[in-house]
Amino acid sequence: MPQAVIAIHGGAGTITRAAMDANREREYTTALEQVLLAGQRVLAEGGSALDAVTEAVRLLEECPLFNAGKGAVLTHAGTYELDASVMDGATLNAGAVACVKRLRNPVLAARAVLEKSEHVLFAGEGAEAFAEAQGLELVAPDYYFTQARYDQWQRAQGTTGMALLDHDAAALAAKAAQENKADPLDADTKFGTVGAVACDANGNLAAATSTGGVTNKQVGRVGDTPVLGAGCYADDVAAVSATGTGEMFIRTAAAFDVSAQMRYAGLSLEESARRVVMEKLTAIHGRGGLIAVDRAGNVTLPFNTEGMYRGLARVGEPVNVWIYG
Repeated sequence: MPQAVIAIHGGAGTITRAAMDANREREYTTALEQVLLAGQRVLAEGGSALDAVTEAVRLLEECPLFNAGKGAVLTHAGTYELDASVMDGATLNAGAVACVKRLRNPVLAARAVLEKSEHVLFAGEGAEAFAEAQGLELVAPDYYFTQARYDQWQRAQGTTGMALLDHDAAALAAKAAQENKADPLDADTKFGTVGAVACDANGNLAAATSTGGVTNKQVGRVGDTPVLGAGCYADDVAAVSATGTGEMFIRTAAAFDVSAQMRYAGLSLEESARRVVMEKLTAIHGRGGLIAVDRAGNVTLPFNTEGMYRGLARVGEPVNVWIYG
């Protein structure tokens, strides 16, 4: 049997060393470590991969440092729209929610869809009504508010007027480095998504992904996070969670493609993921990264940006976290 393992990510983007100090970097690495320890504990106690990734992403949603749940970014209208998905590789059961505005933990709603609905994806008010019927916690919109995200939204409103996806926007990046000392990844050019993948002691795989969206995005826009096969996928070959330019991950079916290349071409997890991130995505100017695990417990964490919040923890071993390339 494989050694149980969990990996997580908290977004990818441009590293701005000028906007970071050692204390702030430690704040991020500590947050990642605590989430990994919780996921590792689930696996060590015999929990399923599905339970481990759900708990890890729930904790990432609770942390205002990351763009999911509490730390969600604002739309062009100054509102919040959150997405999440979860998938069980052993059964191909999956659940997802999109454009929710009142759920404290969208990943728990996605898990409820997986377990308690014949459907896979709910959106908007219907998703919220379903979650409320399952007893999940609702919050007022101001629950998601953080000053850093509000300031980021104001910068977007005052400059480009566009969704902030292009991490090569040098002028904004420079301004953010001057004004926002909060984030080791430049807040204006970071692809904000969180996710987790795991392989449990039985060799079963699972993946979960959650996001607060894209700063200044058009209301109603949905990215890859709740789209199974794009931002999240798990089967009996691999489990994948992605972060980046969502439209490009949708167009390449990026998460599914990692598993497909392994299944049909006989490639390793590492090579399949590398081809997706470094070749297929870059060919259409897709930026970001992904985390993936296979049923042997192998893990890969590729990205084509300057950095990605990421880490992994095997049961019985110390956790490892990284920000830089």
